[in-house]
Amino acid sequence: MNIQTHPLDRRSFLRKSTLSAAGLLILPSGIRAAGQSPNDKLNIALIGAWGRATAHYGWLKQQNVVAICDINEAHFAHALKEFPKAETYVDWRKCLDHKGLDAVVICTADHHHAFISNWALNRNLSVYCEKPLALSVEEARTLRANWLSKKGKLATQCGTQMHAQDNYARVKEMIIDGAIGEFKSATAWGNRKLRRDGHFPASGNPPAGLHWDLWLGPSPERPYHPEYFTGGPGSNCLQWNMFWDWGVGQIGDMGSHFMDLLYCVTDAKLPTSVKATGEKYNPDVTPVELEAQFEHPANDWRGPIRVNWNQGGLYPRSPRPFLDFEKLGHGAMFQGTEGFIIADYNQRLLIPSGKNPDLSYYKPRAKDKQLPAIPSFYQEWVDACKDPSKSTCCNFEYHSQLIEQMLLGLVAYRSGGEITYDGAKGVVTNNAEANALLKRNYRAGWTLNG
Repeated sequence: MNIQTHPLDRRSFLRKSTLSAAGLLILPSGIRAAGQSPNDKLNIALIGAWGRATAHYGWLKQQNVVAICDINEAHFAHALKEFPKAETYVDWRKCLDHKGLDAVVICTADHHHAFISNWALNRNLSVYCEKPLALSVEEARTLRANWLSKKGKLATQCGTQMHAQDNYARVKEMIIDGAIGEFKSATAWGNRKLRRDGHFPASGNPPAGLHWDLWLGPSPERPYHPEYFTGGPGSNCLQWNMFWDWGVGQIGDMGSHFMDLLYCVTDAKLPTSVKATGEKYNPDVTPVELEAQFEHPANDWRGPIRVNWNQGGLYPRSPRPFLDFEKLGHGAMFQGTEGFIIADYNQRLLIPSGKNPDLSYYKPRAKDKQLPAIPSFYQEWVDACKDPSKSTCCNFEYHSQLIEQMLLGLVAYRSGGEITYDGAKGVVTNNAEANALLKRNYRAGWTLNG
């Protein structure tokens, strides 16, 4: 199997030569010329070809997938049926140097996300990355700074695709327009309870074509066990994302999705203080049960608010006995002086609870005043890749702040006390132990800024 970059083909050479002779600027890979037709297709590298990646095959076929990377060579056959002209790689570091790339779509294990994203930005490539965007505060801030330095030249999007649901905009409108009175607090929660005692012991050797060392990547060396790969397509992450080495558990999984709903609605940025409690700390495994509280300052349309994240069945108190959050599953609740809104991806429920719960104080906005819809989460990113002056709803500025907040919840949990945070500097100001937890240690030979 050829895992090397292919030479510049004749058609590309003639095209570039013609443009050069005409006196037109040829930009570095990933930065597309102004005025380029939106009908031109992107040259994309798909990094991680199985699992979540298969959900992207449909829209990716509208572009040129010219490179496919996966640490398990058994995944190539299925991907190549969809993208038969693509070059294959097992090491994403080599894949990123494939000639002529415009963008990358990242569907790897979580502990590679920030690395691949940052390396791609360094090569002037637009990036679509599945959640979670980062596993440490340092990773989140590094990605944000890198992308902001290239904003207007590249496009980024983190894969919380439910953000495009109309419900997100409708909930935000209701809160801004006073449906629950003065906005006071919000809680998002996830209800998964996937428990592990610790890492599995060594068991056999990886099957032929599964590059275990490349799967480990920047994380500490661990022995192989087949149990890490027994999940089905799109859910195999639930076999390993609870381990500190490779993920951040619910915080990065459903936390990325449902804190996105809350973050979108509240226009929160970074918290000023954080405290968290949960089950006894396990050095191998992230907590199942966790409650985190984040204090946010006022912005231009609301006062200061408390934002909460609950997981592992630790639901907020229901405002009515007939509302069973266990049956709702994952969700979010917004509380104000006049009532509550409970929501999930597609639904919302308004419960007035003030002194005069007749809703006379609230008038829904006219349809022509509603926030604009997002027709396609994926097409939004494709369009921004071709014209980077266009915005994306889950770009790396927005999403890096969201995951930075969530990761601070884990920092507070591990340090065992309330932390105060200087978001401008990225520093915990009251706890040196907590401050040391803002970054991860990587295996020798791996660097975040490659």
